[in-house]
Amino acid sequence: MAFPVDLRRCQALGLAGTAFLALGGETAGALPVRELVAPESGRGVLGLVGVFFGVVLLIAAWALLGTVVRGPEAPTPRSLLLVLAVWAAPLLLAPPLFSRDVYSYLAQGAMVDARMDVYAHGPAQLGGPLADEVAPVWQHTTTPYGPVFLVVASALSGLTQGEIPAGLLGMRLVALLGVALMAAALPRLARHSGADPAAALWLGALNPLVLLHLVAGAHNDAIMLGLLGLGLVAACGRWHVLGVVLVTLAALVKAPAALGLLAVIALRGRRGMVRSTLVTAGVALATTAAATAAAGTGYGWIAALKTPVSPHNWSPTSVLGRATGSLLEKLGSGLAPLALPLWHATGLAVTVIVVLFIWLRLRPGPIYALGLSLAAVAAFGPAIRPWYALWGLFLIAAAAPSGSVRHRVAAVSAVLALTLLPSGGPPDAAQVVLAVSGGVLALVVLWQAHQAAQAPTLERTA
Repeated sequence: MAFPVDLRRCQALGLAGTAFLALGGETAGALPVRELVAPESGRGVLGLVGVFFGVVLLIAAWALLGTVVRGPEAPTPRSLLLVLAVWAAPLLLAPPLFSRDVYSYLAQGAMVDARMDVYAHGPAQLGGPLADEVAPVWQHTTTPYGPVFLVVASALSGLTQGEIPAGLLGMRLVALLGVALMAAALPRLARHSGADPAAALWLGALNPLVLLHLVAGAHNDAIMLGLLGLGLVAACGRWHVLGVVLVTLAALVKAPAALGLLAVIALRGRRGMVRSTLVTAGVALATTAAATAAAGTGYGWIAALKTPVSPHNWSPTSVLGRATGSLLEKLGSGLAPLALPLWHATGLAVTVIVVLFIWLRLRPGPIYALGLSLAAVAAFGPAIRPWYALWGLFLIAAAAPSGSVRHRVAAVSAVLALTLLPSGGPPDAAQVVLAVSGGVLALVVLWQAHQAAQAPTLERTA
């Protein structure tokens, strides 16, 4: 007898998961410096266990919801959007989770509001309580974000007057807007690609990575993906110029979205390809110039694309670069400092080759091709974070040609959802043990619930 599954049970289980996330985050999250709780304290231990208890409940609810979506009585997209709203609700007022990046956003917004050049100086130049919240590794790092996001961050800084709680809430609302745009775009992109809208929403919007990192973490990837999705919807509906404008604005939040212009061109079809390419390039350049002028931040964002990554980043090219450099140092070679840049350049070359292969040789549909391309950018780039997987996943969810692709992507998502501590800091052995304990406790509770659900049926058949 299978565990009884329906939309209502999945909704309740996921809500319990995000509620535990929010409660655990009150002591184990990426809290403001003055509110930090020692990880080894009783409150810190309970918070960390509670967060991973909630993460596993959320993953389980999402996996079970996937069986409902694939079942004979699949829920409507509107029903799934309600589930998304219910799951996200406890996270609205929770502290930041799994990353301190949101504090960097607030500091950079305050710098722009104060007419400081964020492409020349890091948050340390701002000083004060807000800059103190930025992770030490980024204190002297210039922003890698485009003028569109900086306008949003600056406006938010002006509205909140530098107050951290108000700023955190404002950034989360911006992220929620981005998630809402993603959720609105997914069913339309799925229909255009001949895919199931409900399955697209399940994988692309209700995904635990969306809730953990775009909602709870308030990452600006949400607004990038929301604008990208909206631009592709416009292009699918033959609103070519509007599509180019929206995709360009997405790229002026974070640069990887610029690949979306390839999809906009392809969506116009092969006829008039040269004209479409020229129009796309012209509109994109005009939008870039207008947005940059309106932001008043100048074109420093172009050089900022080379902003350094964390020295402990676990992207494949960074790992190989550090390993090669360490080996060369032991051998006494003077080439050791070149190892990391060389591997990063190799990763860039591999990305270009993979993207060209996808578009010129595989030639899948434009939306699916873009999803695969953005996945390659994330995988072979110099930096990788779990939420970077959403760049490609969002569009793969909308256009994947088979259920097997979605199953593999879902499995990767579930694993990535378990890889970061809620504080956003590096883990130690004790914290890993506590995190695993929270997850195991959740599995025990789920197993007990499964056994309890089976008991009445076993009694009736005895």
